[in-house]
Amino acid sequence: MLFSQVDHIGLAVSDIEQAIAHYSEIYGVTEWERIPMPERHMAVAAARVGELLIELIAPTSEEAAFAKYLKDKGAGVHHIAYRVADIHASLNELKDKGVRLIDETPRPGIHNTLIAFVHPKNGGQGVLVELVQHQDHH
Repeated sequence: MLFSQVDHIGLAVSDIEQAIAHYSEIYGVTEWERIPMPERHMAVAAARVGELLIELIAPTSEEAAFAKYLKDKGAGVHHIAYRVADIHASLNELKDKGVRLIDETPRPGIHNTLIAFVHPKNGGQGVLVELVQHQDHH
């Protein structure tokens, strides 16, 4: 199996502070790490729920990759990220199977990870799939 576990679920929200308040008040998820990503025109807030990370992502400008998605579809699940042992090998394996990739080459993600997105049309059955390789072993 390519995946070792679900790494995180990315939720698109329009207002990150409102979303943090919602998850805190309703579910008691109060330990949020805020990660500004101005180079990607987005703000991220991450909270651990067991082994899983919940990632709230909000666009800070129209240039955010998912700004149009949010406008068209509204807030909701944006992507599911699966952990892989070797992201380069995983991408090559998917490429060999004819799977369309958004990222041919991995790029840096939060928490010292390498990430790559797989196209939702033929790689995720309509779900945007993210591959995550953790570079530090703890």
